Amino acid sequence: MSRLYAEAGVDLAGAEAAKQRIARLVLTTRTGFSVGEVGSFAGMVRLPEGMRRPVLVLSTDGVGTKVLVAREAGRLDTVGEDLVNHAVNDILVHGARPLAFQDYVAGSALSADATVAIVEGVARGCVAHDMVLAGGETAQMPDLYRPGEFDLAGTILGVVEEAEAIHGDRIVPGDVLLGYASTGLHTNGYSLARRVLFESLALRLDSVLESGLGTVADALLAIHRSYELALRPVLPSVHGLAHITGGGIPGNLIRMLPADCAAVVDPHAWPEPPLFRVLRQGGGISDAEMREVFNLGIGMIAVLPRDAAEPVRIAASAAGVETWLIGEVTRGERSVRFG
Repeated sequence: MSRLYAEAGVDLAGAEAAKQRIARLVLTTRTGFSVGEVGSFAGMVRLPEGMRRPVLVLSTDGVGTKVLVAREAGRLDTVGEDLVNHAVNDILVHGARPLAFQDYVAGSALSADATVAIVEGVARGCVAHDMVLAGGETAQMPDLYRPGEFDLAGTILGVVEEAEAIHGDRIVPGDVLLGYASTGLHTNGYSLARRVLFESLALRLDSVLESGLGTVADALLAIHRSYELALRPVLPSVHGLAHITGGGIPGNLIRMLPADCAAVVDPHAWPEPPLFRVLRQGGGISDAEMREVFNLGIGMIAVLPRDAAEPVRIAASAAGVETWLIGEVTRGERSVRFG
């Protein structure tokens, strides 16, 4: 049966070899909340003790067409770590701490080395956040993907005290917007970025960009930053958080604003990173589209009282993250505008 299955495009022996190596990676992520055995049909975790009204917070996402760049560059572990950090940020905006993660790798004719490299990045991200890789799935789908192609997604489980959950309802006019520096594109806008760099500008992955950016591969595969260390110590001071992903600053900042609050962003309040300037000029992209597609160097925005801004900035600096005051909240219909 396995011979016929292999002829159909599914390598069971290779999958088993990868599974054994992945199991060793999973063991490195075990935490005090881990329950059950590695390799079971489902993952289990305990809730932290002493919580009064624990709320489970879940999020599922992927890394988009960044996987195409990682595959071509042969740096597959990068997108695994991207996936975890993206997910951590998505639950951090609600104040949740990460407990467990599960990944999903689907593709065709992926070697054991390639699969393990992807999961190495996932495991590295989990260990950095004291979070267990509680399970996952590697699916071989030869009729759905061309040989060597794959997609990557994951689900995170976090927990927060119900009374401490962040919803944006505490945001009031007069609050300020604090922008946290991104490490590049993070995991959004790659379809447009690849078109500009590889088609409009005819660059290659090993082409050197302007000073400080390194190669195209270096710039595009910079790891999606986690803001956990920068924000966890100061979350009680924060009225709202927005993870700047697909939709850019306007599409994500508006998601946490109350109905009677508008956000005004000063686009000149932070320096535009060189990569975004290359994309803007190389693709002839308008300001409006740049703002809708890319994070423009801002990976997270905190909304907080003006008198809390300095201690929050100090906490970010201690975690190695640069911040800028980039705007304020005014009274008005819920909206985001640049002015």
